[in-house]
Amino acid sequence: MIVPINVPEYDVGGGMRLEWDEDFEIEAEVLGSEIRLTANRAGLISLARQLLTLAQDGVPSGHHLHLTADQEIEGPFDLILERHDSR
Repeated sequence: MIVPINVPEYDVGGGMRLEWDEDFEIEAEVLGSEIRLTANRAGLISLARQLLTLAQDGVPSGHHLHLTADQEIEGPFDLILERHDSR
């Protein structure tokens, strides 16, 4: 089954627009030297959307999404997703 994902278009003047699926759940935890992200279906689709938003043409290197603990993700710390283009 193909999962359709609507990715909001990046606006140079307005930046990125984040959209989350209803009832999304994402949890992050550190297990020794590993970071584990677990999510329900809505959380996985939402996370994929955020990553695809960062991957769009025009999004500058260094632009990032800051996922805040106990808001966008469950866990004791924030998670930052950052675009880095080749130098």
